[in-house]
This record gives sequence, C-alpha cells and structure tokens, in this order.
Amino acid sequence: MLTLKVSGMTCGHCAQTVTRAVEAVPSVERALVDLNAGQVAIEGSADESAIRQAIEDAGYEVQGRA
Repeated sequence: MLTLKVSGMTCGHCAQTVTRAVEAVPSVERALVDLNAGQVAIEGSADESAIRQAIEDAGYEVQGRA
C-alpha cells in the first residue's frame, strides 16, 4: 500500500474528487482518502508517478509519502 500526503483537500467533495482521480489510474484497486490527515492510501500496483500526476491534474498537490 502506498500512502501519499495531499494538500488542498478541505471537504467531502475534495475527497471524492481525489478518490475518483486515483481510482481511474490503471492498476489501482482502491483509494482511501483520510480527509483529516490529508492523506490518500492506494492499494494496487500502479506506477507512483501516474498516481501523483492524476492527483495534481485533479487540482491538488502531492507533498510526498506519508
């Protein structure tokens, strides 16, 4: 499981947007957003750079691994 810190998520809609963006990446099985911690945990074998790009394309900033 890969966990990334994501800034800019402030509400449930933000969490849904990040979840959808990450789960659209090939080989991602599931994305679990923890809004309070500002993190997303990703299950699957997807390329980390593709996940980071999907999050940034959705309008959020990846601050690194959690």
